[in-house]
Amino acid sequence: MPTEQQVLDALAQNVAYNLEHQHDWAQVTIHPNSPRPVLFGLPPKRLYVHPDEQTAAIKAEKEMNAPIVQTPEFEWVLPTHINEKVSPSEFAAVFDAIEAVPPGHLPEDEEGDEDFGEAYAEWKRWKGPLRNKRMLLATVQDDSTVTYYIIHDGLVKPRQN
Repeated sequence: MPTEQQVLDALAQNVAYNLEHQHDWAQVTIHPNSPRPVLFGLPPKRLYVHPDEQTAAIKAEKEMNAPIVQTPEFEWVLPTHINEKVSPSEFAAVFDAIEAVPPGHLPEDEEGDEDFGEAYAEWKRWKGPLRNKRMLLATVQDDSTVTYYIIHDGLVKPRQN
C-alpha cells in the first residue's frame, strides 16, 4: 500500500506531465520546500492579469502610445485529487511556503525602461513586488482529466469589464 507522500508525489508527476504534454508548459519543477508537492513552470501564454495591473497597463499604453506585450509568467500549481478534502488551513500552509513569484524567476530590469515613463514603471512593478500570491489548483479526476482553477492568497477585487 503506497504512503500518503507517495500518492501526492504520483499526483504531482501526473499534473507535471499534463502541463508539459497537453498544455505546452516549460521548465515544470517540483518545489522542494512545501508541506505537499507544489509545482511551478512557465505556461505558453499569460494566464492571469490582476485588475490593478490591467489598469496600470492601460495607462502605460496610453503614455507610450504603443501596446504592452503581456509575456507569460512563471506560475505555481497545487496538484489535488477530486476526492481530496483540502481545508483552508492546508491551503494557507501551502501559500505560507511559497513566495509570490517562483524561485529564481523574478523578471529582470531591462535597460532603458526609465525612458518609457512613470506609468510604464508602475506597470512593471506588477511583475515582482506587487504580484499577489496565486496558484493554479490542479484537480485530477479519477479518469486522469485535470481541471485548473486560479486561487489567490486572500481577497482579490473583481475585474471590471
